[in-house]
Amino acid sequence: MADLIHPSAVVDPAARIGQGVEIGPFCVVGPEVSLADGVALKSHVVVTGNTSIDEETIVFPFASIGEVPQDLKFKGERTRLEIGKRNRIREHVTMNPGTEGGGGVTVIGDDGLFMAGSHVAHDCHIGDRVILVNHASVAGHCVLGDDVIVGGLSGVHQWVRIGRGAMIGAVTMVTADVIPFGLVQGPRGHLDGLNLVGLKRRGATRADISALREMLSTLSQGSFRETARARADQDMGAMEREVLDFILGPSDRSFLTPARPA
Repeated sequence: MADLIHPSAVVDPAARIGQGVEIGPFCVVGPEVSLADGVALKSHVVVTGNTSIDEETIVFPFASIGEVPQDLKFKGERTRLEIGKRNRIREHVTMNPGTEGGGGVTVIGDDGLFMAGSHVAHDCHIGDRVILVNHASVAGHCVLGDDVIVGGLSGVHQWVRIGRGAMIGAVTMVTADVIPFGLVQGPRGHLDGLNLVGLKRRGATRADISALREMLSTLSQGSFRETARARADQDMGAMEREVLDFILGPSDRSFLTPARPA
């Protein structure tokens, strides 16, 4: 183990270090940190707080993982950050633990790519295979489903939910919930149809896409929630049902909708 920890790294003796963990030059690992087998901290990485990082995740230089939340209400309560397997956390990424008022835990799924300068705030729940492009920021209490992509320099407002397979374009502010498989773009983000590329990559059939397009057209004619309630008892495919269940889910936020014609 000593051969894999650089002499300049500062690793608290109480930290739990798995097999084959690499800790590079000038890293700092706190006493409540757990690094599972095969985790690699490249160099100049800080991992602190009650933080666990699961197998084979790689953290690149100057990332700060597990530092106290950027929330003025945080008073030092014991909360945690859980990071899944095989994530790639690039340079200057910041990830914060939860707060008492938000459930006490921030969760990062498996196989994500968090590109340089991106940020995950307190109490977020991030799914599997999520990509945050350079300098994308996700504010507190957000929920991102599996396979979500957030474009570079984009921001996600606190408490927002983004459904599975949605894509957020670059330089976009997301202020309301985004339905599964939605495509969002524009400085003040609006729903711009479906993430067709993502749907095709994940094996959606032409019939699936046609049904989702028809559903989106219907939803856009009125209130998303009222329209979803009216269709809740109808027969539909699994992807349509996922969209309806998301709309009727546990949130009182509004939804991003298509831009109105000028």
